[in-house]
Amino acid sequence: MATRIQNITSGLEMLIEDTSVPRNIRRSAEQIKSILTDQSKPLDIRKAKAIGTLDDMSNDPNIPMHGRTLVWNIMSQLETLA
Repeated sequence: MATRIQNITSGLEMLIEDTSVPRNIRRSAEQIKSILTDQSKPLDIRKAKAIGTLDDMSNDPNIPMHGRTLVWNIMSQLETLA
């Protein structure tokens, strides 16, 4: 489980560090990363918040296609978490 979350956060890091992705998307990726690593809340709540934010990010018209693909990949990894 911890390795899956590490894989997801590394994908988020890729989004955060990509300067071709708009700043609001990178900021949202940072928020998702902090939500997922917050151990004080149950995993299902963290997962739901992250998926909701990622869905909003994927619908942003300004996100480049490679960023959108990465967001979809992260969402699919999150959906497999128990």
